[in-house]
Amino acid sequence: MAKKKPGSTRQQDQAGSRAKGVGQYRPTREQILEFINENPGRSGKREIARGFSLKGEDRLWLNDELQAMEDDGVLKSQGKRFGNAGRLPPLSVLDIFGRERDGGLLAKPVERDGSSENLPIVSVKMPRHVKGPTPGVGDRILAKIFFVSGDEAIPYSGRVVKVLEKKQTAVLGILRKDGERYRIEGIDRRQPDVTLREEDLNGAQIGDLVEVETGRTNRYGQAVGKVAQVVGAQQSEKAISMIAIYAHDIPHIFPDAVITEAESAPAKVSLEGREDWRDLPLVTIDPADAKDHDDAVYAEPDTDEKNPGGVIATVAIADVAAYVRPGSALDREALKRGNSVYFPDRVVPMLPERISNDLCSLKEGVERPALAVRMTFASDGRKIRHSFHRVVMRSAAKLAYQAAQAAIDGTPNDVPESIRDTVLKPLWSAYEVLKRGRDRREPLELDLPERKILLTEDGRVDRVIIPERLDAHKLIEEFMIQANVCAAETLETRKQPLVYRVHDAPSLAKQETLREFLATIGLSLARGADLTPARFNGILSQVEGTDHEELASKVVLRSQSQAEYAPSNLGHFGLNLARYAHFTSPIRRYADLIVHRALISALDLGSDGLMRQEEQNLVEIAATVSTTERRAMAAERDTIDRLVATHLADHIGETFDGRISGVTKSGLFVQLPLYGTDGFIPISKLGNEYFHFDEAMQALIGEKSRAGYRLADHVEIKILDVLPMAGAMEFEMVSDPTPLQGSKQSHHKAKTQRMRARASQSGRHTRRKR
Repeated sequence: MAKKKPGSTRQQDQAGSRAKGVGQYRPTREQILEFINENPGRSGKREIARGFSLKGEDRLWLNDELQAMEDDGVLKSQGKRFGNAGRLPPLSVLDIFGRERDGGLLAKPVERDGSSENLPIVSVKMPRHVKGPTPGVGDRILAKIFFVSGDEAIPYSGRVVKVLEKKQTAVLGILRKDGERYRIEGIDRRQPDVTLREEDLNGAQIGDLVEVETGRTNRYGQAVGKVAQVVGAQQSEKAISMIAIYAHDIPHIFPDAVITEAESAPAKVSLEGREDWRDLPLVTIDPADAKDHDDAVYAEPDTDEKNPGGVIATVAIADVAAYVRPGSALDREALKRGNSVYFPDRVVPMLPERISNDLCSLKEGVERPALAVRMTFASDGRKIRHSFHRVVMRSAAKLAYQAAQAAIDGTPNDVPESIRDTVLKPLWSAYEVLKRGRDRREPLELDLPERKILLTEDGRVDRVIIPERLDAHKLIEEFMIQANVCAAETLETRKQPLVYRVHDAPSLAKQETLREFLATIGLSLARGADLTPARFNGILSQVEGTDHEELASKVVLRSQSQAEYAPSNLGHFGLNLARYAHFTSPIRRYADLIVHRALISALDLGSDGLMRQEEQNLVEIAATVSTTERRAMAAERDTIDRLVATHLADHIGETFDGRISGVTKSGLFVQLPLYGTDGFIPISKLGNEYFHFDEAMQALIGEKSRAGYRLADHVEIKILDVLPMAGAMEFEMVSDPTPLQGSKQSHHKAKTQRMRARASQSGRHTRRKR
């Protein structure tokens, strides 16, 4: 018998409900979920209404029902489509963690914060044809997901689309010698102890950073390996960043074919097919030590009488698409890298220096190709219109943030008066207009100071600074945000596929954690509330200037989802924007290059736009660049941790001021504000009494004293141990706990668990005596 579709008369008769005065049958929630699960590619409001033959008032009812299901956590919006909040999306990133008896792979989905804990298991069968390496245990893959009904243990099956990351098969560490024994000091405290024979050193010297292939184990159960290659001397400049590069498998050597393509690129671009903007005084404003300049800005008052007080803001971006063509060696390597990676002592660029620091750098007084957007704003900051242009430009000045700000503030410096009066002052006037629009938009306002590590000539930590946040920084940031919005709007209007920069609203679980925390400091967050950045700002404003300010800021930050790239639009929650795409940094982000190509295709600006094959692979491209972005962030963070740990290795036993940055069941993470990095205090080092974890309060509280330690508390710690190459530090608490009133529910739960643990221990002792 043919299977009836969800909207069939028979199904509606059995499970639907008739609305009074309306001639249609309305589906139940179960039927809506069934339709969405069976039709993941066509699950928007229009498609659902058609599937159940809903018209008129029934369509209005459906809109309300879908919103209610989303508020209740039953559905989750995915752009214009809906998905079952309890189901995995049809295309997911998975981590392979094991094998089934028949050789199939077992995997778990990766959440946006990088975690894969407490998530459903997916059975991934070994594919016959997969581009690139064969997937194995430890790898990260992109897979097509299928729901398997009736199987609670493994509710999903998957088919591999692409291997995103391969498991590191070699051990990286420092070669040491203890007596006659050679060993590897791992760069991660979880690495196994590896021993080596002298004949397997492959020329490595004591103290060298080496890559070791592990094989058999010796009679003591230790892994035995041999040196595959010497990465560098531990004490040499840049050695610590090299650890991160190798540990995270970051490509850092350009293949010969890529270098050849870059070197053969023409130095001069033709005006054919481009507008001549060489006389427009665009300027670049960047950090003082910047080596490449990929964005330039200009602004002027709008002379249109219909727009009094309005401004015209222009952003020009280096035209990387003119040099990096789809399918070329340069393009393949750029996608492989995904983005540039920034360390305190070096940059691993996405593109060779011939492209990034030369041909696509908007140098002062040099003709350069660019893709520009001209935006017109009303006096209240509303954008009236915008247009994109492919141009040849010539930067009128290369300015540093500090120099531009000083010129505006009237401080004497090297900025010519002509640039200050004709370029900078109109820019600042335009920024005042754009800021009005930003204030009305109310993006999330989290004040998170960015620390910068300054190194000595030999690559060691000199000091850590917090650069001053200037209006010059904010001006460039707002100009870039508006340019990114224009890119997304234009491509949507032209129905051109693209890669969005998306930032989802906080998950229901994180909202609940935030709600419980706020209750402990006398604030409330209603369930099912339409959560917006403005609501978060309201919370932050209520605690501003109080003892809870730092704590609330940290908890609000942790409640946020992680931004990522996707071919479907989810909007950008943090910026409070309906659509957003990265357009302004194609030198260092592949996602921006894709957006440039999409604009070229959509606006018919040349023959080097987005190819049909790229359009078909946007899901894969978005997953790849999201993964490389997370990889870069982890590598940059690990490098800072190792640099600081190496610096503090000579300070064991000394005390430092710290601030609690993380609270877990097993102990506390304490950040040293002077260095911007964390160490760990095991719960056993907190005191003689039993401490229980109060998740709502984000605190560890003594069972008897009711005193403890809470997130964001200022404390004094002593350094107990440092593992420099692992970037790990262990602290001991010096400060006494402070009185805390934990939630009664958390205290009762902890006490119950404690009693059960004691009873269980007692039972084991009794059984042993018997």
